[in-house]
Amino acid sequence: MTSQYHTSSLCHHRRISGAPRQHVGSLVHVMWVLTLTLTPETWASSETQPHSIKIEGDITLGGLFPVHSRGPAGVPCGEIKKEKGIHRMEAMLYALDQINSDPDLLPNITLGARILDTCSRDTYALEQSLTFVQALIQKDNSDVRCSNGEPPIIPKPERVVGVIGASASSVSIMVANVLRLFAIPQISYASTAPELSDNNRYDFFSRVVPPDSFQAQAMVDIVKAMGWNYVSTLASEGNYGESGVDAFIQISREAGGLCIAQSIKIPREPRPGEFDKIIKRLMETSNARGVIIFANEDDIKRVLEAAKRANLTGHFLFVGSDSWGAKNSPILNLEEVAEGAVTILPKRASIEGFDQYFTTRSLENNRRNIWFAEFWEDDFKCKLTRPGIRGDSGLRKCTGEERISQDSVYEQEGKVQFVIDAVYAMAHALHSMHMDLCLGSMGVCDKMDPVDGRMLLSYIRAVNFNGSAGTGVMFNENGDAPGRYDIFQYQLSNTTNPGYKLIGQWTNHLRLNAEDMQWSAGDKLVPDSVCSFPCESGERKRMVKGVPCCWHCELCDGYQYLLDEFNCDMCPFDMRPTPNRTGCRPTPIIKLEWSSSWAIIPVFLAVLGILATSGAIITFIRFNDTPIVRASGRELSYVLLTGIFLIYLITFLMIAEPSTVVCAFRRLFLGLGMCISYSAMLTKTNRIYRIFEQGKKSVTPPKFISPTSQLIITFILISVQLLGIFIWFGVVPPHTTIDFDELHPPNPEYARGILKCDMSDLSLIGCLSYSMVLMVTCTVYAIKSRGVPETFNEAKPIGFTMYTTCIIWWPLCPYFSAHHNPQKR
Repeated sequence: MTSQYHTSSLCHHRRISGAPRQHVGSLVHVMWVLTLTLTPETWASSETQPHSIKIEGDITLGGLFPVHSRGPAGVPCGEIKKEKGIHRMEAMLYALDQINSDPDLLPNITLGARILDTCSRDTYALEQSLTFVQALIQKDNSDVRCSNGEPPIIPKPERVVGVIGASASSVSIMVANVLRLFAIPQISYASTAPELSDNNRYDFFSRVVPPDSFQAQAMVDIVKAMGWNYVSTLASEGNYGESGVDAFIQISREAGGLCIAQSIKIPREPRPGEFDKIIKRLMETSNARGVIIFANEDDIKRVLEAAKRANLTGHFLFVGSDSWGAKNSPILNLEEVAEGAVTILPKRASIEGFDQYFTTRSLENNRRNIWFAEFWEDDFKCKLTRPGIRGDSGLRKCTGEERISQDSVYEQEGKVQFVIDAVYAMAHALHSMHMDLCLGSMGVCDKMDPVDGRMLLSYIRAVNFNGSAGTGVMFNENGDAPGRYDIFQYQLSNTTNPGYKLIGQWTNHLRLNAEDMQWSAGDKLVPDSVCSFPCESGERKRMVKGVPCCWHCELCDGYQYLLDEFNCDMCPFDMRPTPNRTGCRPTPIIKLEWSSSWAIIPVFLAVLGILATSGAIITFIRFNDTPIVRASGRELSYVLLTGIFLIYLITFLMIAEPSTVVCAFRRLFLGLGMCISYSAMLTKTNRIYRIFEQGKKSVTPPKFISPTSQLIITFILISVQLLGIFIWFGVVPPHTTIDFDELHPPNPEYARGILKCDMSDLSLIGCLSYSMVLMVTCTVYAIKSRGVPETFNEAKPIGFTMYTTCIIWWPLCPYFSAHHNPQKR
């Protein structure tokens, strides 16, 4: 065991006169970085504390581990870190032992190590890492002499061919910037920042853990698999949290269908009440119950505490990155708040060989670890007696008989796997390089002394072997390991085994066992984390500007149906929307039914009229030659009764189901019955008027007053109506049509199409107008004949009939006028 390695001559004075040409620029760059980043405290501390372990070997690997936490102001190092520090560092020592005892891997070559403590601080780690490049900064000592004139004896500095580490991404970034200048490959066991995948800036950096971009992709897949489209993000200030959230946001934007409600950064030094403010901000978009969290353990714990203080237990649904993983420390005493949290962790396993190795470590057999005594004191809460240290700390004295428990091994389960894989990756690369360059010679040959860093990097990127957990270890062109994650859910309601439960895996694609998921109170239904719920049937989306996951639902009203997700359209004129408004359906077709009250009453009255008319006709026929029948003008009376009979008969044609034949008979008989009746009455009134007017002038009777003449005049008047009807048949043949406008209410459920004959208002007016002319003319003659003697009583009833008919028809004139002139509708 040695303290920190120092390169110096045996003389007390020396001068660096130069550096090799290829490293002059690099040395200047390093000194400039040190001047800007290192503090006086870090310079001073390096001279007073041992911070490195030296393991002799033919080839030396560097190691960077956060053995201590970050110290308070002015002090670089704080308390010892067991899991992330001592355990991981011991894993490297264990891996070296295994490799050096393996006859098939690097035979006859011993791997050594120079292991440094980064103290969880990037600037301090940068200072420590300069130890790795000392051998590459050659010095010209030709003009340096000791006081006796002899040249100085300068020990040859050790040459580190590759570095294992670091843990934190910020530390790896700082160290990688220096190591690349001297072409020293670096393999990290825990750094996951996406920016380290930049092969232009960090070309000598590789890692056995997948980058956070893979992790972010896995988290996006998890969120989408749960049906969420509206989430918030939380990130601890720093490279890990911010780059992780940035990757999540970028991937979710490229994938589409996922919106970020809030993206909040947790300050590195949060003020009092900061986490309560964060919870209040998250509640501004309360629908975004899903919270993606890239944060360190302390920040995770404080977020959960703030949610509990706000009485929001069970509201937030957390999806945690690997910094949460399957750890119990962030959720201690906050289990109810964390219930249902889905977390992700790189696929890992316990290494049985290391477990046995670590539990057998003691103060006696582990002297090579200069920090093991400090770990021993911390783990067993005792105090070792050391020379030069006085005072009573209140702790019991360590006996040295204590033994590391298996529980301590369980705490580090999975953390050491990647350290071992990183060391083995370096060893396999050196083995392949040795096989190619040394052609089976034993030990390190001249071609590998010194080891060319750029060539070694190419061998590192080409390794492919089964790692300590049985999974493949390999690197892509950027030095990243493939993404392999286990997905856990913290289940509190699982009474048989409460805690983290494995619910799926992610290896380039997601395999999630939804049936194993469980939420608050044992609910199996995945809670919602959406901005807007899906619209109901027949509702279109009106998007919120700038937020593609948020919308308002608007019903397609009236006769509209849902054309697509965002638009409504009108149904065709002969159709109406379906009840759920997803399409259109034919409008029902109706006609006047015989069972309708609108048909029964007219039919009843028409039957009475037909019976009465038939009775009158039968009576006239029976008493055809009696004086009273002959005096009433039996010929015209028969014509008049025929017209009345047709008027009643048309009722049945108007109710019958429209067809071409029915429509033809409607046209024929609609105006014909009235035309026959009014023609007969007009002939009668004209005959009476002419007889009495002629009687005032002479005793000679007027012409054309005989029954035959009266029938001829009547049939001439009727023929005009028939001629018009037949012309109408020729111009517009009779046919049926469906009227969808008459019954077209605002509620489409009541819309109906009416089957009717195609008789326009204009044709109807034309059909009845001739009868109206006859009626008016007959009325005029009735007025003129009102002065006939009382004994001639036929004229007065005819006049009364015409007066009442005009009064009844008069209100229909505006209707016909309005339908004839569309502008008045």
